[in-house]
Amino acid sequence: MKPNSPLIDGPERTALRSAVADFAKRYATRHSSEKTDPDALWAEAGKLGYLGVNLPEEYGGGGGGIAELSIVLEELGAAGCPLLMLVVSPAICGTVIARFGTEEQKRAWLPGIADGSKRMAFGITEPDAGSNSHRITTTARRAPGGGWLLTGRKVFISGVDISDATLIVGRTEDARTGRLKPCLFIVERGAPGFSYHHIPMEVAAAEKQFEVVLDEVELPAEALVGDEDAGLLQLFAGLNPERIMTAAFALGMGRHALAKAVEYARVRQVWKEPIGAHQAVAHPLAQAHIELELARLMMAKAAHLYDAGDDARAGEAANMAKYAAAEAAVKAVDQAVHTLGGNGLTTEYGLAKLITAARVARIAPVSREMILNFVSHQTLGLPKSY
Repeated sequence: MKPNSPLIDGPERTALRSAVADFAKRYATRHSSEKTDPDALWAEAGKLGYLGVNLPEEYGGGGGGIAELSIVLEELGAAGCPLLMLVVSPAICGTVIARFGTEEQKRAWLPGIADGSKRMAFGITEPDAGSNSHRITTTARRAPGGGWLLTGRKVFISGVDISDATLIVGRTEDARTGRLKPCLFIVERGAPGFSYHHIPMEVAAAEKQFEVVLDEVELPAEALVGDEDAGLLQLFAGLNPERIMTAAFALGMGRHALAKAVEYARVRQVWKEPIGAHQAVAHPLAQAHIELELARLMMAKAAHLYDAGDDARAGEAANMAKYAAAEAAVKAVDQAVHTLGGNGLTTEYGLAKLITAARVARIAPVSREMILNFVSHQTLGLPKSY
């Protein structure tokens, strides 16, 4: 794929956006009267090449970047059928393996991730670490045979039950300093000592959340992704795409809610004119549209910086994009529900379930407060309180 403008879709991205939007609308229409099957949607999207647009062409991908993959997720969400695992499998895991994996790892995983026949979960969050990656206690130590022994716990890990493997963030001891440093390991689902337990959630989502337990999981030496000494470089190679894709997820949701509200306001008539003619209804919807568009621009900037290899500036922009998109999505969903009134809480219109779902983007993968901390310290140079 040829490079496009960082903020405005060029011909190739315009064509991709249009194709995904048409596909998503057709799929949503076919399943409007039944429960959407994310596995079927995943398989169809994989056959069309949408799942791996960010992965290298030599491994079955589209040769694009996170900018292209964010378009796919945004348009799926705008049609009401987002795929949460797009954030995890191709965006985080696929990107990390493509950038840092061995040739064997790339050939083993990337073609399947690209066509959807393989999925990979991502395990970083721990019960006692929260947003502090420096407190991760999952540790890997050398096994007698030259491999690794991995022990620890992870929580809120999406899609473990439908994934072939999980990319686990652990820590190894630096032989020179004795300090623990982050490392990434591919742990296949059937590995002895690897178990997972469903965490019941109030969020209406097809993908389930799990606690993962790693009890002396014995891994071969080749399970390590990249250089043992690369540490944070490899970790943030996955975290920045995660934030960008979370922004895309939120934007799609916000656009979906706003579209329903606009259509309702255009035709709903209880007085002489449709309710959309009244500024008290129209202006908040216009404001929601503006805020979603502004957030999309920041997401495009973050994706452009990341795809250009500017990891430092991409980190700042990715955090800002995730923050802006989450705030815009929450406001768009709230306003959509208020526009429909009582109908906004009915199953028929499907907006009430988005009230909780939209707030996920404020919390995961990092809370808005931690993003404000990041901007305060890293961008504005203010002192830390912790």
